[in-house]
Amino acid sequence: MKVSAVFKFRSPEIRALHLTWIAFFITFYVWFNMAPLASSMLKSVDWLTRDDLRLFAICNVALTIPARIIVGMALDRFGPRRVFSVLMVTMSIPALAFAFGSTLTQLLVSRLVLSSIGASFVVGIHMTALWFKPRDIGFAEGFYAGWGNFGSAAAAMSLPTIALTMYGGDDGWRWAIAQSAVVMAAYGVYYWFAISDGPDEKAHRKPRKTAALEVSTWGDMIKLMLWTVPLIGVLAILVWRIENMGYINATGAWIAYAVIGLVVIYQLVQILRVNVPILKKGVPEDDRYSFNSVAALNSTYFANFGAELAVVSMLPMFFEETWGLNAATAGLIAASFAFVNLVARPMGGMVSDRLGNRRFVMLSYMFGISIGFALMGMLNSSWPLIIAIAVTIFTSIFVQGAEGATFGIIPSIKRRVTGQISGMAGAYGNVGAVVYLTLFTYVTPSQFFYIIAGGAFVSWLICLVWLKEPEDAFGDEYYISSVDRMIAEQEAQQGK
Repeated sequence: MKVSAVFKFRSPEIRALHLTWIAFFITFYVWFNMAPLASSMLKSVDWLTRDDLRLFAICNVALTIPARIIVGMALDRFGPRRVFSVLMVTMSIPALAFAFGSTLTQLLVSRLVLSSIGASFVVGIHMTALWFKPRDIGFAEGFYAGWGNFGSAAAAMSLPTIALTMYGGDDGWRWAIAQSAVVMAAYGVYYWFAISDGPDEKAHRKPRKTAALEVSTWGDMIKLMLWTVPLIGVLAILVWRIENMGYINATGAWIAYAVIGLVVIYQLVQILRVNVPILKKGVPEDDRYSFNSVAALNSTYFANFGAELAVVSMLPMFFEETWGLNAATAGLIAASFAFVNLVARPMGGMVSDRLGNRRFVMLSYMFGISIGFALMGMLNSSWPLIIAIAVTIFTSIFVQGAEGATFGIIPSIKRRVTGQISGMAGAYGNVGAVVYLTLFTYVTPSQFFYIIAGGAFVSWLICLVWLKEPEDAFGDEYYISSVDRMIAEQEAQQGK
């Protein structure tokens, strides 16, 4: 697939690609609509404090992790068109509630619920996989993610202006946030009618069960259980941080820990309920896949997208304090890390398509991340600013490219459960962000960069040992197993 293909708007798959990245762009615009208006909120609401905003920032990512898992399951059952539309319309409600919240509790709860919108990423990943052939999926997924992710940067650049010039007054920030919510809801309705789940009804293949990911061996089931625990367990870190900030007491924290523990147990039980009968019956040879590849890609997204979310939050202050820059200049320089997304992420997918070896590309990008962050760990005021910027951009190219390469592989692992695999890998990106941001509170920026470099190198080692080149990763069609055909036949008979 050539870059020029994205301008062929009459092509059904290109039209689907544009409709979907715009949906993703809007959801990320709404998800990150608070930070640019934080100062306006403090000036407008006299009972709001900076600590409150820090708490809202934690809440803004809290439910994204479980939401991505749940949405991944819903995708395989209902298809991405319905899931994306419902998600956009539903999430406009907490966004409006936040815009017009008049108490701390209202703002807190609405922001917490709104954090589920971060699951939108995996919906579009699945939709794009339904429309594009294996040989083109890398670039298509990269383009979708790179341009959609830009919604967060667009919010930072446009919302303050909208609040001040279009609406003005003390409540300008409220109307700016509300406007973004209304646009998202309207686009959600439009998306329902504007697109289908792939070029034909056979494109969306349902798994036998959606309550948990299907695996192929007893050993893989144990691995799935081990990799599931951190997805929910990481929420305990958020609870611990909230308790330390004084927003809940020890009793409230223990109740939260208990709920998290019960959810973990529930997920593990679901894994057993889904997989034990399948494994006892036996998985046909042509329907097997290696969970090791899923685990390896979980680690890559932890190390690349998790690093991106963490670094973006601290990079402006790092440049400001290290080189004595003003806030505006430091923010502009730090924004280069996100702006690279527009090119680097599609490029990562394209390289994965063109080189003919997706595993090699993934390994190369992860090794590049470890080198890039190791170089950033060496940065200090004695380095020329222009060199520091160049190192930052160099690192970002590998980070964004690795993200594109990750989702260039996922659709080819097991077509029938692409949504669940995407949801799990995507959730691990947020797990990485929570872990890295927590560690950042205890170390210097240089130590922080070295930690991220170490995480990327560990992921590289995992990929070196576990990641396998997917079968038919560059074919005209995705691999269809005997079980896929059986499920399709059963659905056809039920339809009659």
